[in-house]
Amino acid sequence: MPKNAKVKLSDPSIERSVLYVGEKEIIADSTGILKEEGWNIIFAPSLVEAPQYASKSGALVGVVGFSQKEFVDHAHRVELMLAQSTLLKWIALIPPNAAEQPAFRQLIGSAFYDYHTLPLDALRLSITLGHAFGMAEMTADTFQGGQWDLHHHPESQMVGASDQMQKIYQEIRKVAGVEAPVLITGESGTGKELTAQAIHERSTRKEGPFVAVNCGALPANLIQSELFGHEKGSFTGAHERKIGRIESAAAGTLFLDEIGDLPMDLQTNLLRFLQEKTIHRVGGRQDIEVNVRVLAATHINLEAAIKDGSFRQDLYYRLNVLQIKMPPLRDRVGDIPLLAQYIFTRFSDEKAHRVKGFSEEALHAMNHYDWPGNIRELINRVRRAMVMCEKFLISPVDLGLERRTNSRMQVTLNEARDSAEASSIRGALAQSRGSVSMAARQLGISRVSLYRLMEKHGISKS
Repeated sequence: MPKNAKVKLSDPSIERSVLYVGEKEIIADSTGILKEEGWNIIFAPSLVEAPQYASKSGALVGVVGFSQKEFVDHAHRVELMLAQSTLLKWIALIPPNAAEQPAFRQLIGSAFYDYHTLPLDALRLSITLGHAFGMAEMTADTFQGGQWDLHHHPESQMVGASDQMQKIYQEIRKVAGVEAPVLITGESGTGKELTAQAIHERSTRKEGPFVAVNCGALPANLIQSELFGHEKGSFTGAHERKIGRIESAAAGTLFLDEIGDLPMDLQTNLLRFLQEKTIHRVGGRQDIEVNVRVLAATHINLEAAIKDGSFRQDLYYRLNVLQIKMPPLRDRVGDIPLLAQYIFTRFSDEKAHRVKGFSEEALHAMNHYDWPGNIRELINRVRRAMVMCEKFLISPVDLGLERRTNSRMQVTLNEARDSAEASSIRGALAQSRGSVSMAARQLGISRVSLYRLMEKHGISKS
């Protein structure tokens, strides 16, 4: 098998690698059972060397044994290790009384996927590792061009494994296969243009042009000419024929961003084009047929705009044949650390060499901030922090979040576990095309356990 070939986890004969850091005695008595359950344990000599072992082994899950006092007393070393191996899902093995220490509890709660109180129960740990492995594989797919990596973009990609984004990916695949107009709604900065690009890239028009027009950024006196083009001499300054944005998108996709800002007279012309598939250049007399698919986006409530007379109802119905509503970042459970790490990796050439990742406090602050500017604001804050950070790990101060009050509802540990558990199950069922047996093997649990969990979370096979 080639070195970088991706194996299918539905094959029960394939061992899954898990990286272990800590005293071997903690896990020694359980290695036999874990191996029988399909786990290949790789031992890292120390916290410092763990990231190197993680990259060489290809492991997607890791275990840290917290029995030695040095691990508890040197939490910053653990932070640094986690920051340098962010694609791994880490499980903590902790002494019985460790969770009573506030600082230690905060470290486990913010930096680890799950924990297991000693003494070790090998079968229970195997199930936990199976859940973590499923989530880690989805995360790895996001960064390595897997099923969630829909389109390359100068600043960001569609990155996320939350239930909200999985629903968006499904909707994109559905609408990409038809020619009907799509209206993409959502707050500013949620990725509406990325969604439009993803629809184009998955459509039969992907070889054609993708032309984006920000209707709110065009000068009012030039919008007609920009969209429809003009003939030479049609007005003062028209020294030559100009092909408009609509015509330049022929055989491809036209994306009209902030469609709610389009003046009323241009709305009439656009409606005529959508109905007849023809345009007139300014100063022209000839009907020009244009074969183009139209996608539109807005952050305003167009139905309210119709009521106050600033948007045509007939145009709204023409554009809103299909609709995708982008979720705000604050509602995307679990995606903020994923996006932050992607941005950190994407702009790594801008950071100081000493900066290795995010501190637990930074991750906690990002997870509990409202993000009114959504992904655009996250990109801005992370890029600035990468430049301004003077330590190894980015802090809330570097992100400008140190004094932000938390107006988001706190998520309990049980709620976070349930969300991660449900996401893992949905991901495994999607990869196994609804096969419960294959999904159970991938998650490292029995079919009976999987059926029970599916019933608990209201998940069907389809």
